[in-house]
Amino acid sequence: MAERSILLVMDMMNDLIHPKGMGGKSYVPLCEAKGLYDNTAAVIARARAAGVMVGYVRVGFSPGYAECPPGSPVFSKAKDNGVFTLGSWGTEVHEAFAPQEGDPDIVKHRVSPFYGTKLEPLLRAQGIGRLILAGVSTNGVVSAAVREGHDRDYACCVLEDCCAGATQEEHDFALAGLRRFAEVTTAAEVEF
Repeated sequence: MAERSILLVMDMMNDLIHPKGMGGKSYVPLCEAKGLYDNTAAVIARARAAGVMVGYVRVGFSPGYAECPPGSPVFSKAKDNGVFTLGSWGTEVHEAFAPQEGDPDIVKHRVSPFYGTKLEPLLRAQGIGRLILAGVSTNGVVSAAVREGHDRDYACCVLEDCCAGATQEEHDFALAGLRRFAEVTTAAEVEF
């Protein structure tokens, strides 16, 4: 590839995709059915072997939830449910693809991985022009990353078998809308 790439593993946290996490009933069945855990681990290994940076994006709030928007239909119940608390097991990346020493850790307080985070300074400093995206949920962080990445002039590539929604319909609908803005491929077929 002519442009430097980064593989972003987004919101693949225990709260969302671990069977014992709060999202266990929502996301885990589709993650398991799609082979998301194995696919994501395999593409991370391929990226590392190709010398491609692997970065992790996690949603989280300080223990007092000061950054949590109370009127958000997505995040307003986080405090009540005790989820997305930074420093807790729930906001750790799932052990199947945990970060290695030196991997960028981008913490966000909204759906977008760009909004109020260090992601763009990291991309600019590293001369990265292509985002390879994996994450939960397809209609949340993945869609936000593609749309905002596109508008910031990054080439975007979605790994459809490394993404999931709460339902297959939600996932498929999100992908249909993203094909206009990004390449959609699989963990096995992506080129580094």
